[in-house]
Amino acid sequence: MADDKKKRGGADAALIALGESYEVAYWSKKLKITPAQLKAAVKKVGHSARKVEAHIKEQRHKAADRNLIALSQPHEVRYWSKKFKITPARLKAAVAAVGHSSKNVGAYLAKKKKTKKTTRKTVKKAVKKAAKKKTARKAAKKKAA
Repeated sequence: MADDKKKRGGADAALIALGESYEVAYWSKKLKITPAQLKAAVKKVGHSARKVEAHIKEQRHKAADRNLIALSQPHEVRYWSKKFKITPARLKAAVAAVGHSSKNVGAYLAKKKKTKKTTRKTVKKAVKKAAKKKTARKAAKKKAA
């Protein structure tokens, strides 16, 4: 776009001119992206500033959303259940307990798994101890008889 620097108005504000270095610098700073990212966005959606801003906002939203577990989406429930090697019901319970962050859910499940292992060991020890007491009582009865 030919840019007449003496004229100011809506046309300049509505379009991004990649040929003008000051415009690239301005829009990069305004959108908080690199000039290369700005050029890629303009190439993808066109020179409209409004469309570029919407595209950048969508990209940021997608990046932030990647680590969240959306229970409303069946494919997400299947994916995260398979990733954490748990049932969908356990996944839903974990999300209810700690929120939708996959990092928090992973940490919660790891902690729960560790606690479960410890509990199993404790139960096994208690069973062995009870069995020893039982055999000791039987042996004492035999001696007494």
